[in-house]
Amino acid sequence: MAIPLIEEATTEETVPEEIKEVLDSYTDIMPESLPQTLPPRRGIDHEIELLPGVKPPAKNAYRMAPPELAELRKQLDELLKAGFIRPAKAPYGAPFSFALLLTFHVFLSLLFLFCNHALAAELTFNIISLGVKPDGKTDASSVLQMTWAKACDSSTPATIYVPKGIFYVRSVSFNGPCKNNVITVLIDGTLVASSDIQVLAKTKSWIEFSHIDGLSITGGIIDGQGTALWNCKHSGKSCLTGATSLRINDAQNVNINGLSSINSQKFNIVVSGCQNEHMTRVNVSAAGDSPNTDGIHVEQSSDVTILNSSISNGDDCISISLGTSNLWVESITCGPGHGINIGSLGIKAEEDGVHNVTVTLSTFIGLKNGVRIKSWGRPSRGFATKVYFQHIIMDNVKDPIIIDQNYCPHEEDCPGQASGVKVSEVTYEDIKGTSATEIAINFDCSPINHCTGLSLKDIHLTYENHIAKASCKNAEGTTSGVVEPSGCLADESNFSLNVLVLKLKDSKNALEGL
Repeated sequence: MAIPLIEEATTEETVPEEIKEVLDSYTDIMPESLPQTLPPRRGIDHEIELLPGVKPPAKNAYRMAPPELAELRKQLDELLKAGFIRPAKAPYGAPFSFALLLTFHVFLSLLFLFCNHALAAELTFNIISLGVKPDGKTDASSVLQMTWAKACDSSTPATIYVPKGIFYVRSVSFNGPCKNNVITVLIDGTLVASSDIQVLAKTKSWIEFSHIDGLSITGGIIDGQGTALWNCKHSGKSCLTGATSLRINDAQNVNINGLSSINSQKFNIVVSGCQNEHMTRVNVSAAGDSPNTDGIHVEQSSDVTILNSSISNGDDCISISLGTSNLWVESITCGPGHGINIGSLGIKAEEDGVHNVTVTLSTFIGLKNGVRIKSWGRPSRGFATKVYFQHIIMDNVKDPIIIDQNYCPHEEDCPGQASGVKVSEVTYEDIKGTSATEIAINFDCSPINHCTGLSLKDIHLTYENHIAKASCKNAEGTTSGVVEPSGCLADESNFSLNVLVLKLKDSKNALEGL
């Protein structure tokens, strides 16, 4: 799509032949009659200038900030309705579409290809046109599987379109690799699972995508119908584990935008073994007491971004597990639930760690935990390092800041050993608000692997209109700015030989247990 702008041409100027060929080839984009009336100037302009012989960019020029994205969406909607822009039918990645002319100027105000994938797709599959009924009863699974096979086998971009309506899906698994790397699943309706918990008894995931490079999931609602399973678990009976609503496995270059996941049986969205995944405007909703309904779970993945999302459930808003690196979480509203958690770590003696995680500009409301790092009390080579929690508002949150290296949620069959997981270089900056517990900062670290490199900067947390308290065990680091409750961190320069003694004792006990 493009916004053509026109200026008066002089009689001496002519259109270069190579430009004229482009204009003649793509008349749907560059019509003979150009709009004469231009939209008003705005605070943020989006312009890309392309010259003859230059191909359009293969990916976003840069990661746009949330205000830019919001303004771009606003302008797209307004200009589309006003008729200044329209869908482009030229092949995605055409060799050249626009140029700066001497006779008139053509400016690209929005050729960001992440907005243009669906519009540029040559193949579109409307599942209603293929026989699916939007009645919430007729199973759409087989049609979705067939449609995916065609889209995946296409050498050109393809879109699977789910119109407005309620569509029952028993379970689906979409597998790659595919022949093209621009597949869009565009959802305007609602996909619902069965309310019978036995239907998904033999599968771990209700909707699954695997081994795909270049996938976009846009809009819509997925309803896991998990209430019956939650009730079973609350009753104390022996129940099924439940299925994750949406799972992305071993994929790269995935975009999820505007998706809502409600009433998941178990986890809502799982990202496993993925690289370069971008999620924005994701909404997760489940009952505050729904068990194991983590909002977004990330494991064995790198370069994942989660932006501008709202999560309320009965478990972690976002859980960050083994093998996760380069994760950016921004502008999240979290609550009710269990907060944003790294872990649990220390599940196995040999396991991957967590590295380079940032959580910023977020609001936590009525949570059981705020930002937490948790590990089991047993020997392990796991670790969590270079973690940044910053610019966070806490509203009536239990344990707003916590490291728990004796994690054992049900107090049954606890390992009872010193955790081998190494927690280091964790920064807490500009975290303010109210705690629902008297102790707002709680660092319970391993006696054999002290938490090191902890940093508290500009913290202000209150409990019942008074400054809250802090508790530290085996935690070393520094404070700066105003920190309330006052820091209880040990000076890192005062390492004790007791740490070495405890390590030797733990090693001896481990050998005796063999």
